[in-house]
Amino acid sequence: MPQYAYRAMNDAGRQVRGKINAGNESDLYSQLNKLGLMLVDSKVVKERKILGGARSIEAREKIQFFVHLEQLQAAGVPLLDSLTDVRDSTDVPRLRDLTTDIINDVQQGTPLSEAFEKHPKAFGDLYAALVAAGEESGNLTASFQHLVRHVKWEDAIRKKIIKASRYPAVVLVIITGMLMFMMGFVVPGIVGFLQSNNQSLPPITVALVVTSEFVQNYWWVIILIPISVISLIAILRKTSDRMRYAFSCLALRLPRFGPLIAKLAVARFAHFFSVMFQSGVAILQCLEVAQRVVGNRCLEESLKIVRQQVQNGEPLSQAMRNSGQFPSLVTRMVKIGEDSGNLGGVMDNVTDFYDKDVDEAIDAMIGMIEPALTVVSGVVMAWIVVGVMGPIYDSLSNIGL
Repeated sequence: MPQYAYRAMNDAGRQVRGKINAGNESDLYSQLNKLGLMLVDSKVVKERKILGGARSIEAREKIQFFVHLEQLQAAGVPLLDSLTDVRDSTDVPRLRDLTTDIINDVQQGTPLSEAFEKHPKAFGDLYAALVAAGEESGNLTASFQHLVRHVKWEDAIRKKIIKASRYPAVVLVIITGMLMFMMGFVVPGIVGFLQSNNQSLPPITVALVVTSEFVQNYWWVIILIPISVISLIAILRKTSDRMRYAFSCLALRLPRFGPLIAKLAVARFAHFFSVMFQSGVAILQCLEVAQRVVGNRCLEESLKIVRQQVQNGEPLSQAMRNSGQFPSLVTRMVKIGEDSGNLGGVMDNVTDFYDKDVDEAIDAMIGMIEPALTVVSGVVMAWIVVGVMGPIYDSLSNIGL
C-alpha cells in the first residue's frame, strides 16, 4: 500500500501536514475525512518501513503525548477526540503521523492497546499492557499517569547508561589518539636522530623503536582489531541465542561492570513490575513483560523460571530466591510485600533503592576509571621520555668529552 504525504485543513481552519498509508487518493480522502480533515493536496512518497513499527519517538515527545491524553481523559473528553486534539497540537511530524495511524485504527473499532501494539518501536509491551488494563477497568487516566511516570524513569535510566559509558570511552579515545600520534610522528623523528649518530641504543629504546615502527606500518591493525572484535560479538549475540546467553552471563561476572549491569537489570525489573502490577495487570503477565525488558539474557532465563514456578503455585519471593539471581534484599522486600498485600508499593521502594545505588555505582566507576587511565597514559609517556631522553643524554655526554 503506497504512502501519501498530504496537506489538509482541520475544522478550525488550521493546516495539517502528515503521511498516511492509503490504497489510492480516494481512500486517502476518505480516511482524512473520517479524521475530520479536508484534503488540500497529496503526493505519493517512497515507501519506508515506518508504519510497521520502525518509528521511534523521543522520551520528551512521549511524555507530552501521554500527559496530554491524561488531562483530556480526566476532563471527560472522548478518546477519539483526545487523540485528534493530540495530533493537531503536536509540532513533531513523526508523532503526528503515528497518532494519525492510531486514530485510524481506533475509528475502525480496534482497541487502543492493540493500536499501540502495531508500533512496537514507539510503544513496547508495557504500553499496550497498561492501556489494556485501563480499558478493562475503565480508567485510562490512571494508565496514562503510570505511562508518564514510566517514560520519565526510562529516560533517566538511559541517561545513566550514557553517563556510565560515554566518559570512559571519550577519555580512552583521546589517550589512544595521543599515544598513536607520539608513536607515529614524534618518536620516529627523535629516534632517527639517535640512529644517525651510530649510537647503540638501550633495550628500553629498542622496544620503543619496535613499537613505533609497528604503529607506523600496522596502524590499521590497531584500529581494525577492536572494531572487528566488537562487530563479531554483536553478530554472534544477534544470530546465536546460545552466544547471547553466554555473553550475558559473562557480563554479569565482569569486575565493576558486572554488579552495575545486575543493578540496572534489577531496577528495570522492579520498575516494570511495579508499574504494571499497580495498574491492575495480572502477576503472570507482569513477569512475562518484565522478563523481556530486563536487558540481560541470563536474567531473562531466570525470570522465565520464576514465572513458571509462580504459575505452579510458588510464592513470588520463594521463586525469586530459588533462581539464585536476585539479591537477598530484593527477595526479602518481595516477601514483605506479599505478606502485607502491598507488593506494588514494595517494588517501588526496590526501584528507588536501586536507582540511588546505580547512581553511586556509576560515580564510583567513573572515579576509578579516570585515575586508572591517567596512570596508564602516564606510564606510557614515562616510557617514551626515558627511552628517548636517556640516549640523548648519553649522546650529549659523549660530545662533551
